[in-house]
Amino acid sequence: MLSDPPRPTAQWRTRRGFLRTMIGAPVVLAATAVPMTAAYATTPSHQDTRRNRFGAWSPSMTTGGPAFADQTIRMVVHSSVAGSDARITLSNRYSPEPLGAAAVTMAVQATGGEAKPGTTRRITFGGSGRVTIPAGEEAISDTVPITVEAEQNLLVSLYVPAATGMSTWHSDAFDTTYLTSGDHTGDDNSSAYTATSTSWYYLEGLDVLSPTARGTVVAFGDSITDGYHSSTGTYTRWPDFLARRLAAEPGPQRLSVVNAGLGGNRVLTDVPNLWQGVSALKRFDHDALGRPGVTHVILFEGINDIGNNAGPDGGPLTAQDLIDGYRTLIGRARTAGVRVIGATLMPDKGNGYYTPAAEVIRRDVNAWIRTGRAYDGVIDFDRAMRDPEDPAALDPAYDSGDHIHPNDAGMKAMADAVDLRLLRR
Repeated sequence: MLSDPPRPTAQWRTRRGFLRTMIGAPVVLAATAVPMTAAYATTPSHQDTRRNRFGAWSPSMTTGGPAFADQTIRMVVHSSVAGSDARITLSNRYSPEPLGAAAVTMAVQATGGEAKPGTTRRITFGGSGRVTIPAGEEAISDTVPITVEAEQNLLVSLYVPAATGMSTWHSDAFDTTYLTSGDHTGDDNSSAYTATSTSWYYLEGLDVLSPTARGTVVAFGDSITDGYHSSTGTYTRWPDFLARRLAAEPGPQRLSVVNAGLGGNRVLTDVPNLWQGVSALKRFDHDALGRPGVTHVILFEGINDIGNNAGPDGGPLTAQDLIDGYRTLIGRARTAGVRVIGATLMPDKGNGYYTPAAEVIRRDVNAWIRTGRAYDGVIDFDRAMRDPEDPAALDPAYDSGDHIHPNDAGMKAMADAVDLRLLRR
């Protein structure tokens, strides 16, 4: 049994009989060779001339998404911080064909796919309402004159007139995306949106100017961080709960939180399932250190390496292999001036990943995380989440049922286990 079971590549839930399946032709995953040309290249922190721009929402992206043609994709964006002058990042990083967007809008969500009347704003790129993004590249929009509140939902609608080929996407959004034929980016109502999915497409980030924030916290991990088994559309992933804790502190909100979790992801090796991504070693610089205003990374990944016995170069995994991988990521963060908080790996007895040998590796890795003094701080998710009667298993009160992913209560318990003082330094 895998911790992160395969997800369907493109199956839409439909309303009023609208059935449209959009599957791109397979491509070879080659993320290490993806270029970023000068036309759309960004600095490691996506910075503009002002220093108070921070990430508000930013999922990690992969290859393997469906193709689109003459369709509008309306996605929900849940901001973790208040701000203004919003920008979005569109990513074609993992696609084999150019992405042409003929219209992009942003609006405040009323409910579902409905926009609050009078809030829709056209998004431009270099002053143009149209943008073409070459394969392997990204585009950051011009600023949008809109005020965003913490915990507020926005709708970003993207119209693609021509066939895209396989899309860059985030498969497991645990939120609802709305789809329709033709250009309906300017619609306030959602009557034209006759299909839905639970993935995000091409939309990699929202950042804002904040007069009070002092940094972005990146939660970097696998399906547990991504929110697998959390309730759809309720924002009950542990990074969501962490953002609420930070926002509830006295005074103005000082830190935003973005979620760089990716279901099935591993530290050391790429995952055969394309939508579960290249290794943390390959994506860390972009997905963690490349987020606007990043000051802290919470590194919580490794259980998929252990459960698949996936060591480097196709060999069996050792605890030292994972430790060496962590040290590499920590070194990169230190070079970038970013603090790294390590999180212990949670128990999984009862899941197909569990074996006595795997449990030894997990405990050895956790012992190093706790005592190795390599991190700038440690969050002990293992201690907070394990069954008091059986430390190799999740606490039944927090178990979603598969013995590895927490339920919503478990996600909250994880966020509550974070000592917020670690994020004030």
